[in-house]
Amino acid sequence: MSSASGKSKELKIITRHVITLDDIVKDEEKLRLLYVIKEFGEISEKAMHYLIHGLQDSKNIDMGYSFNVIGGIPFSKKLREDIVSLLYVGVIETNPRNKKLRVTTLGNEVLEKNAEKLGDTNSIKEGIEDLRAKITSIDAELELQALLEKRQRSRRRRTL
Repeated sequence: MSSASGKSKELKIITRHVITLDDIVKDEEKLRLLYVIKEFGEISEKAMHYLIHGLQDSKNIDMGYSFNVIGGIPFSKKLREDIVSLLYVGVIETNPRNKKLRVTTLGNEVLEKNAEKLGDTNSIKEGIEDLRAKITSIDAELELQALLEKRQRSRRRRTL
């Protein structure tokens, strides 16, 4: 098709691999990530980046992610994609009240059935407990920022 100006429009088709629960079970990194979320409890996605980075960097636990740290804030594209994959298959969910990630009943079942694939989890548990105070404070700061932004938006609406 060409338009009056002589430009044509093309439809670009991008194929994406659909991830299944079986793919999660076969991927040890995603299983370990699911385990970390279960052990920590509810956690924001931003705090999850800090936690996984901390486990790898300060606790020398290989979680399989590479990070870019910009302005002291760690970010991993692969970690973000794995979180989306876990959400997609339903082994984790976002708590609608506080927007934090948490493991679902299905996620707990997957972990129970595949505990042997996780191997020794003691170092991960210890690392999480060592970093818990720092990560909890990051989440609290995020919640406070969100609350302040919400108040500012409501004040702006009232003044309009």
